[in-house]
Amino acid sequence: MATDIHATMRYVSASAQKVRLVCDMVRNRSANDALNVLRYTPKNSARIIHKLLTSAVSNAEENFGVSRDNLYIYKIFADEAPTRKWRRFGARGRFKPLLRRSSHITVILREQE
Repeated sequence: MATDIHATMRYVSASAQKVRLVCDMVRNRSANDALNVLRYTPKNSARIIHKLLTSAVSNAEENFGVSRDNLYIYKIFADEAPTRKWRRFGARGRFKPLLRRSSHITVILREQE
């Protein structure tokens, strides 16, 4: 049975919809390959996922003694977190809500066999 290495980043100030676009780019790739892809992806959520993936790889090396060359992304997903609701007032006294969405991102790594 392969051990799963988890890393989670919670309350990220990016919408889950935008984060999922980057998650789909790196799913089922090796960890080194995914880090290279994220380094040159011009999206804000790519920088966030790069930081999370670096943390997951470090966890694997320090806590489980697994080489980073043998790791691949088994699962990666972004769930919705609480939405902050701000108010803006529009024409004729109307109320225009601003929704500041956030997300929880989880990465699960596995060792290749």
